[in-house]
Amino acid sequence: MANDQIKYVTAPKVEDNRKKYCRFKKNGIKYIDYKDANFLLKFVNEQGKVLPRRLTGTSLKFQRKVAQAVKRARHIGLLPYVTDSLK
Repeated sequence: MANDQIKYVTAPKVEDNRKKYCRFKKNGIKYIDYKDANFLLKFVNEQGKVLPRRLTGTSLKFQRKVAQAVKRARHIGLLPYVTDSLK
């Protein structure tokens, strides 16, 4: 009786049918420049963490290169380690 009216609030499963592709392979990019901070910001979330491959669609090889470029940019001060967006 009362159990018939219970509805659970869960997010509906949305399947993304778009084909994921590696933008580096598609454009023939061989080197990721760590000095290009605006480009690297596309692979970093609001907190400053590197986005995973399943979200960016990059291949394993270029995901490693992106992560290394982000770390180098952080080390020389082009990218922040963390941001103040959580405050």
